[in-house]
Amino acid sequence: MNSEEEFYDAETGLESDDSCEVSFKDALVFDSKKVTDGSSTTHENGVWERRKTLPAEMISRNNFSVWSILKKCIGMELSKIAMPVVFNEPLSFLQRISEYMEHTHLIHKACSLSDSLDRMQVVAAFAVSAVASQWERTGKPFNPLLGETYELIREDDGYRLISEQVSHHPPVSAFHAESLKQEFEFHGSIYPKLKFWGKSVEAEPKGTMTLELLKHKEAYTWTNPMCCVHNIILGKLWIEQYGTVEIVNHSTGDKCVLNFKPCGMFGKELHRVEGHIQDKSKKKRRVIYGKWTECMYSVDPKVYDSYKKSDKKTTGETKKLKQEHSCEGEEADEMPEVQETVTVIPGSALLWRITPRPPHSAEMYNFTSYAMTLNELEPGMDRLLAPTDCRLRPDIRAMENGDIDAASVEKERLEEKQRASRRERSKDEEDWSNRNRGQQQQGIVESSSSSDCIQINKWFQQGTNPHTGAEDWLYTGGYFDRNYTDCPNIY
Repeated sequence: MNSEEEFYDAETGLESDDSCEVSFKDALVFDSKKVTDGSSTTHENGVWERRKTLPAEMISRNNFSVWSILKKCIGMELSKIAMPVVFNEPLSFLQRISEYMEHTHLIHKACSLSDSLDRMQVVAAFAVSAVASQWERTGKPFNPLLGETYELIREDDGYRLISEQVSHHPPVSAFHAESLKQEFEFHGSIYPKLKFWGKSVEAEPKGTMTLELLKHKEAYTWTNPMCCVHNIILGKLWIEQYGTVEIVNHSTGDKCVLNFKPCGMFGKELHRVEGHIQDKSKKKRRVIYGKWTECMYSVDPKVYDSYKKSDKKTTGETKKLKQEHSCEGEEADEMPEVQETVTVIPGSALLWRITPRPPHSAEMYNFTSYAMTLNELEPGMDRLLAPTDCRLRPDIRAMENGDIDAASVEKERLEEKQRASRRERSKDEEDWSNRNRGQQQQGIVESSSSSDCIQINKWFQQGTNPHTGAEDWLYTGGYFDRNYTDCPNIY
């Protein structure tokens, strides 16, 4: 089953099930905006529309082998390994982070609800939706340069976002999104650790997501699941996400525990997510279930348990029929056949449903309609952007336009420029340290006030997350004042 079929099967399966039409006072309406082909246009009435496609189709990888690069890297962390540009997708990792905001309507919904458990349900759906765009996205985003930024303002969705690469080794990306009506703030810092295991690459997105609902004076925190890309060397690439995600409401003590299930021996659990919401007394209040590639539902725990008991009788007899298939193939990690779409338990409430991808997505790096717009330069935008914005990166722009040779040359040039800049900063740091040797007490103060000579990042500073007590990168403000005179020249 191809990507388009699976997404539209999800739509058909859900809408044809009578149990979807349940009554729930806080039931959600998924985003039903229609997507059509075509590039960005300005109509006669002067209204500008975002583009619906990329300037060029995906560059073929058929004539390239990654094995020659990765064969010596088994078990190693890959952040320092330079990969050929053909294995990238034409987005920076900072732009990839902004895809968390595709389903911002869920945050707005949470802000509007009066009950804290209802809010938790919607926040849980948002946490799942935030990683849904990774499905079949097997291209590697470009590593951001130190000091690189990305801004995204969506007045129609009521938010703005700024992200920045705040560290190069280890690579750390920080972001801060806020409601245009002061309803919420969503922020975090991510240190993606990549490891190669012979046939697969595993990504651990270290870092905490924090969502603050300002009206309700609530703060939710969680970490994202693990992600694994199979068949790096041989076979069809496919992605799974797995691990336990705990969402904590630090104001009420409520917690949502979500289990992103690995595919399992026979692929039955591929893409599935199950979990529950518990109150501060640890009593289960709701069960959450679905697929991160399709939709999420909520149901009463007693109804769920009753349904599962009756379901075991019918599924137990069929397990013996599937002994010949496994996720582990001899030559490659065969992608299991995708099982039926989510079976809706009667009495369930729909929390979220994914927006179908455009028909041409497979030829466009499997981008969503939202991702198609992220590197677009809107009319007049180049005069407003910070010079560090990744829309201005020549290597990403060249790849988006289908010029692989120019993209490779520019990527190598930018990487060498970054290495030279780092050597210069190291020299400046050593000179400054030598000048202040012997003045340790005063030097501690001076090191923080004099760090601009060795620190490129401008909009975030290292600090402590006030809700978890863990180390974090916090937005210092001021980006949207549009004063970029002292921004570094990184391109």
